[in-house]
Amino acid sequence: MASKNKRPLPQGEQFFTPGAGGARRAVERRSAVPMTFLFTQVPRWVAPAVLVILLLAAFALANWLGGVAALVVLAFVGWLAYLSWPSLGVGGRLLRVVMLVFLALLAADRFGAF
Repeated sequence: MASKNKRPLPQGEQFFTPGAGGARRAVERRSAVPMTFLFTQVPRWVAPAVLVILLLAAFALANWLGGVAALVVLAFVGWLAYLSWPSLGVGGRLLRVVMLVFLALLAADRFGAF
């Protein structure tokens, strides 16, 4: 029995990348359950709100706690960037690389690397 709060899965021909190699196939299969849960069972506002709160904490806390918050955001954004990489154009890939580098530098700064 489906709840009216659940969102349907997005329409598309395939959920996994066609012709993907072993590592990508393994990551996509392991990511299927968390992605399905995140995008169908959790309200749409939760993931962006949590990421914004963590990013604000990373900016506000100039110690290792800010670094941990930045690493969590880095891991989530990196995970989504890896999964979406095959379907992106050059501009999308460049934007994701810039974002990942920025988050890595922010985390390194909060851990005292600079």
